[in-house]
Amino acid sequence: MPDQSAFETILFDVADGIATITLNRPERLNALTTGMAKELLAALKTCARDDAIRCVVITGAGRGFSAGQDLAEFSQVSDDFSVADHLRRGYNRLVLALRELEKPVIAVVNGVAAGAGLGLALAADMRIASDRASFVTAFIGIGLAPDSGVSWHLERLIGPARAFELLATGRKVTAEEALRLGLVNQVVPAQELETTVSALARQLAHGPTRSIGLTKRVLNKVATLTLAEALEYEAQIQDIAIRTADHREGVRAFLEKRPPQFSGK
Repeated sequence: MPDQSAFETILFDVADGIATITLNRPERLNALTTGMAKELLAALKTCARDDAIRCVVITGAGRGFSAGQDLAEFSQVSDDFSVADHLRRGYNRLVLALRELEKPVIAVVNGVAAGAGLGLALAADMRIASDRASFVTAFIGIGLAPDSGVSWHLERLIGPARAFELLATGRKVTAEEALRLGLVNQVVPAQELETTVSALARQLAHGPTRSIGLTKRVLNKVATLTLAEALEYEAQIQDIAIRTADHREGVRAFLEKRPPQFSGK
């Protein structure tokens, strides 16, 4: 596990099978920097390698999730600076790491999620929002097109017309509207956010981790397949799932009429 002292812009904690990653620049609404992206990648690599970690929670310190890219970082770049290379080295790798991590990831949106911060939240498997949360695509406001996977995830979550509307206008979406649109799984009062997420994270962390990971693998893959191809892919993945210890435990528990005790193996 990485030494917390090695991190300057995030907090990383593991307890009861749950890794909690907290964006920790509250004075800047947890605006993302190159250094923070590197630290997030390092934390996610640990989550992928450590079998004791069975669920990941990502949130922000203070009153926001993340305001997106810290534009102050771009104020002193050289003339040959390539934003494409910046994205390839940072946010693109980060979004893929979240999607390819075969463990459940919960984004806890406690305040604003904007721009690349929204991209980070959308790359999680589930989003639980405070009733004080808000969502802003933000790119159009500074004359940019979307990045950080925002276009891909929005189009799939809310459809092309709604996605275009939010991207082209840059308007703020409240937590309640986000729930109606399907951007978030649940909205809870701010004072209940920690309790609600803790219960969900424990449920996932004590579940059949391999099966959850394989489920995530299937969902990532079938987005680009025909129905016939998806059926075949499901069959192939099921051949993997049926050989896990948790499948055997699940069957035994069902036959013995008791709750299963999954090990994540």
